[in-house]
Amino acid sequence: MDYDATIPQREPDDVPESRSRRGFLKLAALTGAAVSVGRQAGALSEVPFAARELSNEKLIEMYRTILRIRWHERTQADQMLENPDYRGYNHFYAGQEAVATGVCAALRNTGARDQVDLAYSSHRPSGHAIAKGVDIPKMVAEMDFRSTGMNGGYGAEMHIADPDVGFAGADGMIGPAPVIASGSAFAMRARGSDQVAVVFAGDGNYAAPHFHSTMNNAALLDLPLIYVMENNLYHQYAHYSLSCPHVDIAEAASVYGVHARTVDGQDVVQVYNAAKEAVDRARAGEGPSFIEAKTYRYYNHWGAPGAKAGELGAFGYDPLAITHFRPEKELRAWMQRDPVDIARKILVDWGVVDTARAREIEEEVKAEIAEAFEWGLAQPLCTPEDGLKNVFVEGTVPPRQFG
Repeated sequence: MDYDATIPQREPDDVPESRSRRGFLKLAALTGAAVSVGRQAGALSEVPFAARELSNEKLIEMYRTILRIRWHERTQADQMLENPDYRGYNHFYAGQEAVATGVCAALRNTGARDQVDLAYSSHRPSGHAIAKGVDIPKMVAEMDFRSTGMNGGYGAEMHIADPDVGFAGADGMIGPAPVIASGSAFAMRARGSDQVAVVFAGDGNYAAPHFHSTMNNAALLDLPLIYVMENNLYHQYAHYSLSCPHVDIAEAASVYGVHARTVDGQDVVQVYNAAKEAVDRARAGEGPSFIEAKTYRYYNHWGAPGAKAGELGAFGYDPLAITHFRPEKELRAWMQRDPVDIARKILVDWGVVDTARAREIEEEVKAEIAEAFEWGLAQPLCTPEDGLKNVFVEGTVPPRQFG
């Protein structure tokens, strides 16, 4: 298995101290220390392989993408907490921004529909969608069931999609997206295209048969598939150690002969390096790759329970957490290695921008997202009759039971 050198790995005879959350926190702390030591000088000559090729413009755009995701999530959470007329909802992506940004920065996101790379999403689609390049105001409208949203108000959060940028859509069911993505990868190979298919999935997907079926078929058929597992430690409210015997789920992918690696999901450069390598392998016909990104979500599984307007993260009680609840100190520990802070430090350390300009960029993005919500929430709402549209290819269904 090919792991990133900056992530501490156990020797084969080592046994983890604990299968508890404490053991995983210790691993996270070690990871953070290794990463901070690994980038002391910040000189481009010391930057790991692929990231050296990134222009200043590309690095700044990646930083903007991380900020767009962050402020979209924070703004939507505030809407859910403060606006009684807001109908939208979300499985928030805050805390995981570097994963979607780093992966999608390595993809082809513009061009004809039969040329762009495809990204299949999960229960947390807003981050993936923004990183892939969807129209944010239209996504805001869609998530509030507005008729002029990116999917006409039919998709809302769980089914948003935009084929023009290769965002194949969110996954309203637990598990199937990897299998569907592997089907797209097979079609790409059959057509002789150099496109790649990427699927984002959570750690809970390991316990579903779709994970193993996808890994098996992708390896057998040498598919141009990149499976990105965002290991944020919890599926809903259960720690992943309760359903997975591996500390690194990448071990399970490697058993199928898939090129697998584990990266620090809080560091956009590490994620980009792994994604660029995987994309290059796929385009060259070298088969599938698996990337496990160690990360953490700042909000609870769904919505904004436990959160306060104007504050990042959810620290209060979540009534949906019937049997299990993550400790507050765990969340605060992960927030000390925030993807936004790390991305900003990279730009400053590498001399791309100074701290003042980095802060200005964040203010620009905040204004951009505020305008997106202002536009999106001013759009017309869907009506019951809208549910009768698009039933047939041509014509409409008469509204017999309205009025």
